[in-house]
Amino acid sequence: MGLFLPHHRFDKLPGSPGAIKVMNKKTIRDIDIRGKRLLMRVDFNVPLNKDLKITDDTRIKAALPTIRYALNEGSKIILMSHLGRPDGKVVDEMRLTPVTLRLSELLNKRVIKTDDCIGKEVEDVVGRMKGGDILLLENVRFHPEEEKNDRNFSKKLSLLGDIFVNDAFGTAHRAHASTCGVAEFLPAVAGFLIEKEIEYLKKAIESPKKPFVIILGGAKVSDKIGIIEHLLNKVDKILIGGGMAYTFLAAKGEEIGKSKLEKDKIGSAKDLLTKARDMKVELLLPSDHVVTEDLNKRTEVKVVSHDIPEDMLGVDIGPDTVRRFKEALQGARTILWNGPLGVFEIEVFSKGTREVAEFITKLDATTVLGGGDTASAISQFGLEEKVSHVSTGGGASLEFLEGRELPGIAALQDKESICASQ
Repeated sequence: MGLFLPHHRFDKLPGSPGAIKVMNKKTIRDIDIRGKRLLMRVDFNVPLNKDLKITDDTRIKAALPTIRYALNEGSKIILMSHLGRPDGKVVDEMRLTPVTLRLSELLNKRVIKTDDCIGKEVEDVVGRMKGGDILLLENVRFHPEEEKNDRNFSKKLSLLGDIFVNDAFGTAHRAHASTCGVAEFLPAVAGFLIEKEIEYLKKAIESPKKPFVIILGGAKVSDKIGIIEHLLNKVDKILIGGGMAYTFLAAKGEEIGKSKLEKDKIGSAKDLLTKARDMKVELLLPSDHVVTEDLNKRTEVKVVSHDIPEDMLGVDIGPDTVRRFKEALQGARTILWNGPLGVFEIEVFSKGTREVAEFITKLDATTVLGGGDTASAISQFGLEEKVSHVSTGGGASLEFLEGRELPGIAALQDKESICASQ
């Protein structure tokens, strides 16, 4: 079989006229935005190095389709975002200046920036904007009212726009002023990124082509219990690696040495193993491990089967596990992956995640990857274009896959509603 590019699996990508319609919320294409002031929430929470240089601009690029669409319509675009966790205070290292520069480069167009996100000076800048202008407001989390979803703060933000567009899936699980509070005061619609995220994730979990396989990794069992419980009656196989696997292995009575363990979740892990067995869902755990004595020092690295020596910790799945996971994935038509299978940031411990990732790109399957670390791993391996969809939302994708309502999406207008500004 030749290389298959799974991102063509769905009929049309969201954002095109023939896009799959599984989201019942209005999008930016469902409302007249010509010449209007668009107050747009984006997720520009990008990683910066010590020199305040952006090390990964994936989230900025993810917002470009919506921004370019609005530019073509002659809208005045006012962008809102957070960066880091300034805890309601002004932190110079968390200003959005580097983002402004990168966005200007990507659009080949000047992007204006203000030193605040509300107030008369900001309103004056917005008042001078012409169609096709882009303004990036300063970090909304410099104000403590943002994370409190303060109604007065939301109203001040809303004065800057005619229409609210939410295109920040990464923060859609937060009930903050800039993610849902402003929707009380302005017609609120989704951008193309949120549309794409919801349509891919919803399609994958509500009407997956069978066999349906889930790959789960990352550090914590507690982050994934909800996903397993929500999808256990829909999935055919579950493959578990990463730090969370050791709590499951401990629940089975295996020795895990100094590996990551959530003692308070051993009972939950036992229950899930029993439920999976009773429901005849194949649940695969690592059969061998790449181990080391100290993650941060150049100590001996070796592969062990099953029990891990007491002075060592697991840092990646071993070659036998990789083989078994590939066998389990062969023939899958839908694959949902959340969480890396090892400490992929360190090259020597990235092999398991990389090999499984490269394998699924060759399958005739819809491949949907969620979670910040998973996205970082796929980007590191240069495989973004060879999977169907990589979610930009960590916590948001987790909560969505658990079946929970996301406040930032719930606040948007339903397609059936009539928008007064149309």
